[in-house]
Amino acid sequence: MNTEETAPGKHFIRQIIERDVRSGKWSGRVVTRFPPEPNGYLHIGHAKSVCLNFGMAAEYGGTCHLRMDDTNPVKEELEYVEAIKEDVRWLGFDWGEHFHYASDYFEQMYKYAVELIRQGNAYVCALSSEEWKDYRGIPEKPGMESPHRNRPVDENLELFSMMRAGEFPDGAMVLRAKIDMGSPNLHMRDPVLYRILKAKHPHTDGVWCIYPTYDFAHCLEDSIEGITHSLCTLEFEVHRPLYDWILDKLGIHHPQQIEFARLNMTYTVMSKRKLINLINEGYVDGWDDPRLPTVRGMRRRGVTPASIRNFCERIGVTKYDSLTDTALLEHFIRDDLNRHATRALAVLNPVKLIIENYPEDEEEEFDAVNNPESPDAGTRKIPFGRELYIEREDFMEDPPKKYYRLAPGREVRLRYACLITCTGVKKDEVSGEIEKIYCRWDPDSRGGGAPDGRKVKGTIHWVSARHAGEADVRLYDRLFNVEEPGADNGEDYLTHINQDSLRTVKAKVEPSLMNAAAGSHIQFERLGYFYADHVNSKPGKPVFNRTATLRDQWAKKGQ
Repeated sequence: MNTEETAPGKHFIRQIIERDVRSGKWSGRVVTRFPPEPNGYLHIGHAKSVCLNFGMAAEYGGTCHLRMDDTNPVKEELEYVEAIKEDVRWLGFDWGEHFHYASDYFEQMYKYAVELIRQGNAYVCALSSEEWKDYRGIPEKPGMESPHRNRPVDENLELFSMMRAGEFPDGAMVLRAKIDMGSPNLHMRDPVLYRILKAKHPHTDGVWCIYPTYDFAHCLEDSIEGITHSLCTLEFEVHRPLYDWILDKLGIHHPQQIEFARLNMTYTVMSKRKLINLINEGYVDGWDDPRLPTVRGMRRRGVTPASIRNFCERIGVTKYDSLTDTALLEHFIRDDLNRHATRALAVLNPVKLIIENYPEDEEEEFDAVNNPESPDAGTRKIPFGRELYIEREDFMEDPPKKYYRLAPGREVRLRYACLITCTGVKKDEVSGEIEKIYCRWDPDSRGGGAPDGRKVKGTIHWVSARHAGEADVRLYDRLFNVEEPGADNGEDYLTHINQDSLRTVKAKVEPSLMNAAAGSHIQFERLGYFYADHVNSKPGKPVFNRTATLRDQWAKKGQ
């Protein structure tokens, strides 16, 4: 057994590439590509492919191309091209001079199609798509040959030229490969190579009215660009025989297509059709809604590129479909933010706390640590006074056992400040809701330590009422309340929407947060990780999106 190849972290694609590099295949070159179709925005599944393709190229001293697979002008827009480029850069990757469009090769693809016709390996077929369903047949039985399958080569060349010249309407004719109508693989039963589509292409303008199918274009793009390892998701495995057939018949550079399982995650959907429906039906607020698995949505939620890269490396690559727990991604988000996010105090559900024995007109400042994981982060001053805000959930009149926060007669620590003991409460006469909590402080406990060494189990956070600012805080949660939305019936996924996936609250925050830079990551102590929204947050009017809680709250729900 080769222990090097079976070492942890060496997934099967890494092993293949290492063998090829050692053997001198492709002269030791490694050239990969990420080829999205510019008809939508990237999501976490695409991010896995981005990390794999760019990562493998970088690891073995190669290059990775970014290619827009723009073979369908009806669905593609330049808006998506720019968004894809932005997302790939944000994830931390650079294609250098290797940015391409499939449409750059349309003339060469046309010539390759003509060559297949001349070889007798392609023909023009006038059967409609509906008629072809009967001819193609089913995997268990051979199909029937098209009545046009044996047209003379010269006639096929003339008809194909007329197709290019726009002399036939959409759908009137297609160019088919002549392969095997008895193949159990339906993709090998004379597949379409070109179709007529009189639509303006966003990159080539009105030059073309026939367009190659993805199956025909895919292998040719890889060949023309000198790709060595064409990494595709598992659904393209049944297309590989056609990939190989086209390149072998043309006798041109032949990359190796390697398939891996796509990323499926709990509590979300990644079907483009379902994502579009969520947006169009108003369940979310666009492609960058932080509840979506899109790269733009995750970025706006405050997910970091490093956490996505680390997550993708951790889950590795396999040849079988599986379901990855969203909690694993959240673990890597917390791990990264824990090391880099600045700490701050914020109260999401405030109730006023009054320290009876603290002078009304007096105030002072305490030192607070900016990030205990980073000694260089330093400290900051936070103001303190007689009236504070604390979390309503941090007080109970009749607490259960093992409740260590504030309660009548109980002493707790105010984070960074002092020790206080609850003396009473004031309630609303009608609702009975607590309006104010009264306490006394121990002046000798400044900084939070007990002067006589007594043990105080509970620590709560707070902000000074006199100095507090107000911020909009969006509490995002998982969009669906079941692990596999629509698992029983793909169309019922909307019945699994989590109605509490977004709550917005007015929070009381320490003064430093009022001018938090848009795009900054902050840990609200004891509450979670938050992100100053790069779209809406402004100095003096901050908007924070919850990126992640401090621990997996859904694990508790499951228990």
